[in-house]
Amino acid sequence: MEEYNLNKRVKKDIEFLRKELESMHVALVKVGEVPRDQLDKQVKLWADEVRDLSYDMEDVVDKFLVRIHGIAPHDNTKRFKEVAARRDRNKVDGIAPNPTEAIAIDPRLRALYTEAAELVGIYGKRDHDLMSLLSMEGDDISNKRIKKISIVGFGGLGKTTLARAVYEKIKGDFNCRAFVPVGQNPDIKKVFRDILIDLGNPQSDLAILDERQLINKLHEFVENKRYLVVIDDIWDEKMCEGINLAFSNRNNLGSRLIITTRIVSVSNSCCSSANNSIYQMEPLSADDSRRLFYKRIFPANSEYPNEFEQVSKDILKKCGGVPLAIITIASALANGQHVKPKREWDILLQSIGSGLTKDNSLEEMRRILSFSYYDLPSYLKTCLLYLCIYPEDSKIYRDTLIWKWVAEGFIHHGKQGTCLFLLGLNYFNQLINKSMIQPIYDGIGQVYACRVHDIVLDLICNLSHEARFVNILDGTGNSVSSQSTVRLLSLQNRNEDHQGIPLRYFTGISHVRSITVFDPAITIMPALSRFEVLRVLDLSYCNMGKSSSVQLNLKDVGHLIHLRYLGLAATGIKELPAEIGSLRFLEVLDLQYNDQLQVLPSTVWRLSRLICLHVAKCEVTPGVLQNLTSIEVLKEIRASRNIIMQELGNLKRLRELEIYFNDGSLDLYEGFVKSLCNLHDIERLHINSNPGEIFLELIDLFREHWVPPVHLREFVSRMPSQLSALRGWIKRDSSHLSNLSVLILSKVKEVQPEDVEIIGGLPSLRCLHIWSTHQTQRLLVIRAEGFRCMVDFYLNCGSAAHIMFEPGALPRAEQVYFSLGVRVAIEDGNCGFDLGLQGNLLSLRRDVIVWMYCGGVKVGEAKQAEAVVRRALDAHPNHPKIYIDMLPYIADGAHDDNLCEDEEN
Repeated sequence: MEEYNLNKRVKKDIEFLRKELESMHVALVKVGEVPRDQLDKQVKLWADEVRDLSYDMEDVVDKFLVRIHGIAPHDNTKRFKEVAARRDRNKVDGIAPNPTEAIAIDPRLRALYTEAAELVGIYGKRDHDLMSLLSMEGDDISNKRIKKISIVGFGGLGKTTLARAVYEKIKGDFNCRAFVPVGQNPDIKKVFRDILIDLGNPQSDLAILDERQLINKLHEFVENKRYLVVIDDIWDEKMCEGINLAFSNRNNLGSRLIITTRIVSVSNSCCSSANNSIYQMEPLSADDSRRLFYKRIFPANSEYPNEFEQVSKDILKKCGGVPLAIITIASALANGQHVKPKREWDILLQSIGSGLTKDNSLEEMRRILSFSYYDLPSYLKTCLLYLCIYPEDSKIYRDTLIWKWVAEGFIHHGKQGTCLFLLGLNYFNQLINKSMIQPIYDGIGQVYACRVHDIVLDLICNLSHEARFVNILDGTGNSVSSQSTVRLLSLQNRNEDHQGIPLRYFTGISHVRSITVFDPAITIMPALSRFEVLRVLDLSYCNMGKSSSVQLNLKDVGHLIHLRYLGLAATGIKELPAEIGSLRFLEVLDLQYNDQLQVLPSTVWRLSRLICLHVAKCEVTPGVLQNLTSIEVLKEIRASRNIIMQELGNLKRLRELEIYFNDGSLDLYEGFVKSLCNLHDIERLHINSNPGEIFLELIDLFREHWVPPVHLREFVSRMPSQLSALRGWIKRDSSHLSNLSVLILSKVKEVQPEDVEIIGGLPSLRCLHIWSTHQTQRLLVIRAEGFRCMVDFYLNCGSAAHIMFEPGALPRAEQVYFSLGVRVAIEDGNCGFDLGLQGNLLSLRRDVIVWMYCGGVKVGEAKQAEAVVRRALDAHPNHPKIYIDMLPYIADGAHDDNLCEDEEN
């Protein structure tokens, strides 16, 4: 710690307060492990005051560290002594803790969510019943009007899961589709905009339209299309009126509209005509409840001990068949890879109380969910409560959330040298394992975001309110008095006609340490200069561009000298003020999705503590990067000058790099490769280029000069390349790519059989995307011994080759995209188009896409090839969604003897 010129008394006071704070923090952790309704009132008051004191003390120390004289530490000493005396009188230290050890991500996680979804209806009676109501089969001319279905039931029953499952199952039968969450306090204009965007309407012209214009736009867009729209979690009958106006019966193409709601009157309002149906969700049966419960606790295919049978029945009876309650209670009993002893099951059973009442009251659900909350270690409780800053139904991006946890000070160094982000990633995974947050997967099965179930959000908002942790202003009655001391603030007022509560009247605004704003609540933000100790400022996705009426002066950001996190993603800003250079403690700067931002100010070089920088492809001034030696994540950096490429080599702690090349300068490439050789901790490397530009083969420059670091997990290149460099790396020392899980190469000149064999031997590879631009090898065989971990397989070799799969190939692949050159297959004697699909690829469960290149063959031969491939895939037991793209397109009515024209790859 740097030495500051403080007098002896100040040093002595700070040391006393530091020790007292540590002691009280230990007691506070013990208090936090006991349900709040079981605490003595005096203990609650003591805990609340300690929290306030700890905030005050941190603020005082921060101010002294930056040479700003605030409240002197000795002014707080008396308060601490009084609080310490009350701690002793109330015997707070005697409260027994119940620690939970940290765990790695649970390998049963994906099976858990798949099984839960199946029980709620994907392959069961519910799915069948809903499909019958939708009447997808047998539609005739007299029954082509739009059909609306509402799924109604109380929270936690799985309405969204069922709607999503059916949506995924039938979406291919429609011209366009949308799945849009709504929630309790929706902005109807945003709902209509989201529907239009999902359906495929361009986003650019929607922001300025009012409600009537958006409805007209919807009418125009779907007029001649068969569409599928799911609107999830509607609470308000007025919203139903707007939806009914937007989706009238004028469309007679067999379109479908599905809504989900907890409220019967809303369901009736949305589905009032004779052609519409209401599907009432019911709790799980006893058998399904038991299957879901045991699936979460015990390993697959294992027997559960008889001693748990009766207590399990009693617990499930109190869960009332609600999947959410069952999963959360089971997660509390599954302690990582070990099942808690029966005595803890009995204790939990006795604690639940009377179980769910007849009307399934929210309070009882809170009590059930709270057991999983109090089972969390203290550091996870804080991270979970923080999620109440997000409005309901929010998609919460994992990396953004973790960086905010870091900036808030929720994540502390464990072992020397431990990366805070990776520690936060462990926290995130633990919350998923405990079923407190719902993971959102990308196309290759990796978690990139999460959602918080409405019931869990209600719980953590309630707990946060009791603990005075986060203040939420959402325009629905939540408020703070003008005299309140606010620490963490979330502005969620999404009603554009509501001006909200003027924050300028809050006398305690100077104590705010964190503020997250959701558009259009940006309009009630006070001047940034009023925030004296702000650590986190997130204005992402708030409109601050030219068309905005927001008067917030970003130049005032220079006053926020304690700031650790600044989120300005997708705000529409054109420039970043030079005053940002004053933020010497800044750790995260997020500027992504700001296309009009051209230049990063030169003053950024002063931000020596910056760990994560997302620069949105703007120009970086020479001299900036070489000083940012703490950087671990650098995204969307533009490779515009040789000097910038040289400075990259100084960022020795870099773990993630996304770089864009605008031209094909050899000097630029060589400078980049030279710097890359100095970056030994790279885990994720993305190299991109502007579409349509001609580039040299950059990867080929790597061949002799760069050896991939052993930590490399993702390698993505969207520039021209040959696979010889990759082949050389693997042959030279395959251990350097032993952790590679994602490999994407979009402009490969040629794929050789040897390449397929070598890449197939990478032990951790889960995602492979290769698009070949030129191909001389006519046959590529995917062998059974390769690609053992592959989940997402994508190989397009154009018209010059066809791909075959050996029996047992791709044993874990859930999604497969591949090409078939029909003419090549015929010339090679494979007139039956046997590609090894029948009875193979047994893990397929998502999409299969076949690019069928038909140039130079007769229309009849192309149709035969399509029929054979489709028949083989239709027989797959998992019934994946099948898409066969005929290239060139064969028009209806084309004669079988006509020749298909050649089409370039």
